[in-house]
Amino acid sequence: MNPDKRFLDETKALACIHCGLCLSSCPTYLETGNENDSPRGRIYLMRAIQDGRMDLAESAVGHLDLCLGCRACEAVCPSGVQYGALLEGTREHVEASYRRSFFQRFLRRVAIEKVFPFPGRMRLALLPARFARALGLTRVLPKFARDAMSLIPREMPALPCLPELSPTSAKEKKGRVGFVSGCVMSVMFQQTNAASVRLLNRAGYDVLTPRSQVCCGALYAHGGNLEAARSTARRNIEAFESLKLEAIIINAAGCGSTLKEYGHLLHDDSAWRERAEAFGRKVKDLTEWLLPLVPTLPQCFSGKVTYHDACHLAHAQRVSKPPRELVRAVAGLNFVELPESDVCCGSAGTYNLTEPEMAERLQDRKTQNILSTGALTVVTTNPGCLLQIRAGLEKAGAAHVRAIHIADFLESALSKVGT
Repeated sequence: MNPDKRFLDETKALACIHCGLCLSSCPTYLETGNENDSPRGRIYLMRAIQDGRMDLAESAVGHLDLCLGCRACEAVCPSGVQYGALLEGTREHVEASYRRSFFQRFLRRVAIEKVFPFPGRMRLALLPARFARALGLTRVLPKFARDAMSLIPREMPALPCLPELSPTSAKEKKGRVGFVSGCVMSVMFQQTNAASVRLLNRAGYDVLTPRSQVCCGALYAHGGNLEAARSTARRNIEAFESLKLEAIIINAAGCGSTLKEYGHLLHDDSAWRERAEAFGRKVKDLTEWLLPLVPTLPQCFSGKVTYHDACHLAHAQRVSKPPRELVRAVAGLNFVELPESDVCCGSAGTYNLTEPEMAERLQDRKTQNILSTGALTVVTTNPGCLLQIRAGLEKAGAAHVRAIHIADFLESALSKVGT
């Protein structure tokens, strides 16, 4: 390979000492037992492709595509291998150098990249799908299409857009924070965004939601389109950096990990590097910022409650304690730990669309673990996880088990006692 076109940071790749501690944390390896579907196996493939020892062919690309990008391997790696950065660089090379089938090109470059990051387009795209499901027309569709439609929420109440300024009415005003409304969140979970803002107001913060913000760039970055991800990063930095905020709050784990890593994304851009790093330091997951509310939360749930760790919160951001403390504060002794809580549910951004077979296997695994707890409520922090888990529970005939975002869970508890 031309040395000017090397896509892999050799120093980061060589940090892997092949100890194998990542194997038991890798969802795809747990399912297949294939070394090529493990983190260390994929790093070997990446290096072999870069060094010219292996062609960028269907088999190698298949193993790389099968990676969820959940970064569970990073959380257990004793050498601190930056697997996520290695994967992003490799996927950028794959998308630039490997010719996919027409269907995969359309799915990735058009259906996903030209629709999902744009809330207006997404709303329009969902209309015929929701109409077909309401009329029961999905029965005649192929399995791939039926499974994709099963992810769409049955109820998507149309609410007004969040105001640019939502002032707190709390007696003790603590400052003001920015709020990232997100793409999927602002279309499929408007009520959750509204609940998140109300919780921040309750905690004593004015909330600013700038209209000029755009997609965080996660879908682009995970799909190998790093230039588009960098472009959206610059626009978001411009939208928030002049607002003099205590923090920038996000309630979607997948978006949060990308927002926090803008410094990495724009590291080679001298004009934006410091601005990106400053932005990333201000980004906080909603649960991190709401942790002081724990003493004020009422214990008011009678049924068992469990918690699913969203991969990009637990692994990429290393945030697992705050959401648990918040859920425990409400559930009390009714809280039960979820077996394999931090094993990916199969959503992983748009993975359940690009790799539906493995996504379904992981969905079934997650569903069975949830049912084994006897919980009537499963709480999580990411829209993709919610869609995947809800569809899995419905498919398993367990519609009585409710999957809910932590913002809705907390606000529901507070509303029960009128506080």
